Order: sequence, then structure tokens, then C-alpha cells
Amino acid sequence: MSEQMKQMQNGRAQSSEQAARTAGKMPNQPMGQKKPFLKRYGAFFLLLIAGVVTGLVLPDLGKIALNNTIDSFKEMLSVLPPIFILLGLLDVWVDRATMIKYTGKGSGFKGVLIAFLLGSAAAGPLYAAFPFAAVMIKKGTSLTNLLIFIGAWSTTKIPMLAFEAASMGPVFTLVRLGLSLVGIPLIAWVTDRVIGQAGREEIIALNEAQEAK
Repeated sequence: MSEQMKQMQNGRAQSSEQAARTAGKMPNQPMGQKKPFLKRYGAFFLLLIAGVVTGLVLPDLGKIALNNTIDSFKEMLSVLPPIFILLGLLDVWVDRATMIKYTGKGSGFKGVLIAFLLGSAAAGPLYAAFPFAAVMIKKGTSLTNLLIFIGAWSTTKIPMLAFEAASMGPVFTLVRLGLSLVGIPLIAWVTDRVIGQAGREEIIALNEAQEAK
């Protein structure tokens, strides 16, 4: 009887301990949901507060900052809708096997050339390249070719080259373009090797988790 009483007391103690743990976890759940929001948008709110303070202390500078913000917002609204339409078409029309064949890990020089052409033929600011990069890595593009695509988008776009040649001269443009054609693949290759397999898998997992939200 004494052993049975001890077992019953131990069972009650374990049940009460589990209930206490559960009760202790319940209040923490809403806080756990708020942390990602603060981490994700904390920089935005800090900049917003800094802009408001600057506008109150230095009205002229605050007005210039507000006008620049409005112009950037208008540019973003003019760029992002067609970008998302193209992303939808890319996601539907190009299957994973085709993307892996032409820009995947074993695509070789063909993949590098396609990544350069895609990035150079693009239009729009650099932030528009990252949604494309997310779809490309989802479809199986290698990290090296993905980095080449982003590098080409930022430095070898055809409209930018034409403007650069008119402003800085053809010699400067050709020299800078030659250095970019050599430097971008080199930087992409070194970055891929430094990140390693674990880093590549982490990037893919983060991309998939972002799409699942």
C-alpha cells in the first residue's frame, strides 16, 4: 500500500509539474510571435523615428528626405508590379528540370553565360533582382550562377552601359566592363566555396520558409 501511495504521489507531482510548464509556456507564446515582427521591421521603425525627429529639428532637411522617400516609393510602385508578373510567368512556364539543366550546378560555362545575359538584359533597381533570385534558387539554379546573375544585374545592365559610355566615354566603359566580366564570376565562385554545402542548404531552407509564410 505504501508503494502504491508513493507511485500515486509521484504521478500527481509529475502531472502538476507538466501543468505548470504548460501554463508557463502559454503566456510566452504571444511574445514569441511578436519577436519576428520586431526583428523584421525594427530597422524600418528606427528609420521612421529618425526621419520624424530630423523633420522636427531640421525642417528643410526633413522636407528633402520626405521628397526622396516619396520618389523612391513611386519608383517602387512602377517597378514591382511588372516584376511580380514576370516572376509568376517564370514560376509557371519554366520547370525545375529545365532550370537545373541550363543554370544548375553542372551547367558549366553555359550556365554562367545565361546568368550574365539574364542579369544584363534586366531593367529596374537592384532590389528587384532578389525576387527573381528567390525563384531561380527554388528552381535549382546553382549559387554561383545566382550570384553572377545578381552581379550582372547590378553592374552590366545594357541600359546602364549605354548611359555610362555617353557620360564617361567608351574606353572607361569597356575597361570597367572587362573587369566586371572577370570579377563577377571570380567573386561568385569564391563566395560559393566559402559558404559551402551547409550554407547553401541553409539559404535554400530560408527561401522555402519565406515562401511558406
